Amino acid sequence: MELFDSASSRSAGKNTPLAERMRPSRLDDVLGQEHLLGPGTLLRGMADTGRLQSIILWGPPGCGKTTLARLLADACQAHCIQFSAVSSGTRELKNILPDARRLQRSAVPVVLLVDEIHHFNKSQQDTFLPHVEAGLLTLVGATTENPSFELIAPLLSRCRVCVMHPLTEETLTRVVDRALAERGRGLWDAALEMAPEARTVLVQRAQGDARVALNGLEGAVTLARNDSDAGRIELPHVEQALQLGPLRYDKSGEEHYNLVSAFIKSLRGSDPDAAVYWMVRMIEAGEDPLFIARRMVIFAAEDIGNADPRALQVAVAARDAFHFVGLPEGRIPMSQAAVYLATAPKSNASYRALLEATRDLHEHGALPTPLHLRNAPTGLMKSLGYGADYRYPHDAPGHVTDQQHLPPELEGRRYYEPSDEGYERTIRERLKSWEELKKRPR
Repeated sequence: MELFDSASSRSAGKNTPLAERMRPSRLDDVLGQEHLLGPGTLLRGMADTGRLQSIILWGPPGCGKTTLARLLADACQAHCIQFSAVSSGTRELKNILPDARRLQRSAVPVVLLVDEIHHFNKSQQDTFLPHVEAGLLTLVGATTENPSFELIAPLLSRCRVCVMHPLTEETLTRVVDRALAERGRGLWDAALEMAPEARTVLVQRAQGDARVALNGLEGAVTLARNDSDAGRIELPHVEQALQLGPLRYDKSGEEHYNLVSAFIKSLRGSDPDAAVYWMVRMIEAGEDPLFIARRMVIFAAEDIGNADPRALQVAVAARDAFHFVGLPEGRIPMSQAAVYLATAPKSNASYRALLEATRDLHEHGALPTPLHLRNAPTGLMKSLGYGADYRYPHDAPGHVTDQQHLPPELEGRRYYEPSDEGYERTIRERLKSWEELKKRPR
C-alpha cells in the first residue's frame, strides 16, 4: 500500500523505469483521453471544482488509468491512498479507516485508489460500500476488465464508469517523442535520434499501450548505445527490444467475447476476409480452435440453415478435420470452412421456427397429442381411438394430405417461413405446391 500526498511530490531516479519517470505530473500534460479530459467533460469538471466523485476507470493496459487517478486526486487536493487488489485486501482497508476519519474531521478528502479492482471478490467489494456511501472515502477503481461483469451492482451504482481508450498511434508517437526530448525525466543525457521507420514500428507494436512503447524505447536506446556503429536508434534495435510479444487476449474476459462476436458478425455479414482475420487473430492469441469450430457449427445451423444445407456438413467436417490434424495445418480446413460459411446464402428461418415453437410451448404448456397421431401398439389403445383416422401420406397424391399435425389449439400456426435465399427458395416453392394439393377435394 502506498500513500501519495500529491502527484508532483514524486521523484524518480535513473534506475526507475522510463515508463514510470515519464508519468505526467499535471492533468494538462496527459496525452490522449480527450473524451474524458477535454473542456466540459465530467473529469475535467471534477478537477476544476476540486470535487472528485467515486469513479471506475476502465481501459486496456498502458492507457493511463493509474496516472489519471493520481492526478485527479492531486487536482482535488486529496489525501490519496493507493493499493493493489492483487496484494491487498480487507485488512488493509480497515487499517486506513481511522486516518480517513481523522482527515474527514479536518475537511481533507480521502481518495482510495484501487488498482485492478476486479480482483476483489464480492465480500471484499461489499466492504467499500458503507464508507463510499457515507462519503468517508472517494473510491477510484482502475480495471482492465468490464465492470459490468466484475463489480457488484451496489458498488457499480455508486460509481461513475469512465471508459478509457487505447492510445492512438498519433498519441503514442507524441509520448515517444516527449521521452526522447526530455533530458530531465526521459533519457537523462543527450538524446539519440530515432529513425522514422523505427518509431513507426515501435508505435504500431505497442498496440495502444504507452508502457509497452516506453519500455521498448528504453531497451532500444540501450542497444543503440552499445552498438558502436549506430549513431541513432534504428529499426533492428527496436525489433530486438520488443521481441514481438503475444497478442492481447483474455480467453475468459471481455476481449474473448469481443473477438468471437466480431468473427460471427463477419460470417453473418458475408465478409470472408474479416471472418478469416478474426479467426486467425483468436488462434494466434491462444484460443482453442475447437471452440471456434463449435461456433461455426452453431452458425451454420442458425444463420445459414436450409439456404445451404451443406454448410452444416462443412462446419462439422472442419471440426473433425482439425481434431484429426491439429495445429498448425488444422488451420487450413478451419479457414476453408470460415470462407464457405461467409459466402453461403443466409437464412435464420429454421432458428426463428425454433424460437416460435418454444414460445408457444411455454405459453400453452404440454398440449395433448391428437389421437390420430398417437401410436397404437395394443388393442386397448386402438379401442381408445389411438391412431384413428390417421391418413397415410404415401397413399395420397403428391404424398401429402391436409391432415393436421399440431394440437387443435395451435392449428394454423406457421413456425417455419423459408426465405428466398439459396435452397430455401426450392423449399418455399415446394411448400406452396403442397398447400395447393391440400386444397383439392379428397
